[in-house]
Amino acid sequence: MTGPFTAGPMTEAELPAVVALWQAAGLTRPWNDPAEDIAFCRASGHGDVLVRRAADGAIVAACMVGHDGHRGVVYYVAVDPAARGAGHGRAIMAAAEAWLRARGVWKLNLLVRAGNEAVQHFYERLGFEAQPRIYMEKWLDPARKPPPR
Repeated sequence: MTGPFTAGPMTEAELPAVVALWQAAGLTRPWNDPAEDIAFCRASGHGDVLVRRAADGAIVAACMVGHDGHRGVVYYVAVDPAARGAGHGRAIMAAAEAWLRARGVWKLNLLVRAGNEAVQHFYERLGFEAQPRIYMEKWLDPARKPPPR
C-alpha cells in the first residue's frame, strides 16, 4: 500500500474488498449482512460507501455515510489493520464529513459500542463529544432480530 491516497465512492468491483476489510476490522455481526447493508444504503439515494485507496488500488479505509434529511451518520468505519496509525481513519472521516457538507447536512452522529474506549478516544480527537442519550430500537422485521447477548 503506497501513496498518494485518494478517497471516493466504492465501485461495485470493490464490494468484496470492502466487506473483507469490515470483517478484518471486527465490525460485522452474524445478523447483519454487510453486502445487503451496502445495497440498502446505496438504493436509498441518501447514502454511499466511501473508500480510501492507495496508488496501487488497495483499499486502506472505508465507511458507510448517509443522512436522514436532518443529520448525518457514519457506520462501518474501518482501517486495514496493517495500515493503522497512518492517518487513514482521520482521512476517511474527513471524506465522510465532506460528503455530508456537500449535501447541506450540518450535524454528524455515530455510535460506538460500549467498552470500545480506543475508538471513542479516536472520535474525541476528531471533535466528537459523547452525549447523554438512550439508544432505543424496535425491530420492524422480527425475523432479523439477533439472539439475546
